[in-house]
Amino acid sequence: MMEFLHRALVHADLAMENEKITALKTEYGGSINDAFSFQLGERRFFAKYNSRNDVKQFFSLEAKGLSLLENSRSINVPLVQCVYYEGQDGVLIMDYIENGSSHEDWELFGRNLAALHANSSNEFGLDHHNYIGSLEQKNTPSSDWTEYFAQERLEVQYQYARNSGLLGKEWRSWLDQLYSKLNSLMPVENPALLHGDLWSGNYKFNEDGVPYVFDPSVYYGHREVDIAMMHLFGGFDKRLFSAYQEVKPLENGWEERIDLFNLYPLFVHVNLFGGSYVTRLKNVLNNYI
Repeated sequence: MMEFLHRALVHADLAMENEKITALKTEYGGSINDAFSFQLGERRFFAKYNSRNDVKQFFSLEAKGLSLLENSRSINVPLVQCVYYEGQDGVLIMDYIENGSSHEDWELFGRNLAALHANSSNEFGLDHHNYIGSLEQKNTPSSDWTEYFAQERLEVQYQYARNSGLLGKEWRSWLDQLYSKLNSLMPVENPALLHGDLWSGNYKFNEDGVPYVFDPSVYYGHREVDIAMMHLFGGFDKRLFSAYQEVKPLENGWEERIDLFNLYPLFVHVNLFGGSYVTRLKNVLNNYI
């Protein structure tokens, strides 16, 4: 692994042939990729490695998503240093963000997220598809949010689950009932630039208490997508949401819509992790049909 990482750095003109990588350490990188941190001189890096068949697209799109967030000049992300491939092997190398020890600036996190969501577009979606977890995320542009949410988010995931035998044919009728009600359930908002997969495993505070986000599934969508996802598994301080509300108040009733927006990540979890999430998904769906 050290030789592969070194070749990637040399290829990107980040290292000389005679420089050596030190302090290689296995890190937590989620369920999809192997992750490592390592030292090169005075600099420390974080690397995600995989040998999937579609790894070239996977890491390139992740780097593109991080660049979109970085270019918004609103929220901090690890700086991408290179994406490198050899045959089936691929690696994404970024700057390493040291964990904070005590101070965590939740108010700054809330203001940064509000600033991210202030970035808008003429349409929902994106000019390319990407991934959420290991599943392809369709981003075909649309001017209608509820149509986009139904077809590009829920329907795509339903078809995955149906084809794999995780959901029965009765779900067709249930989802059609939901789709017919979405216009009355979701407030109209302009497209907002989203992280797209903002759960507690995809952020950290650095040594100065500054928040960073990573592993995005970026697109332009309804901003309550991010807000809801942050409540799905917890892990975010209420000071974040208070600061967000001061900058960019949410429409009334947003708390009652959390489960509605979380139908998408619940569908994703059904497809990634199996039937254990089906009951939870059905219970949430029952609240809206």
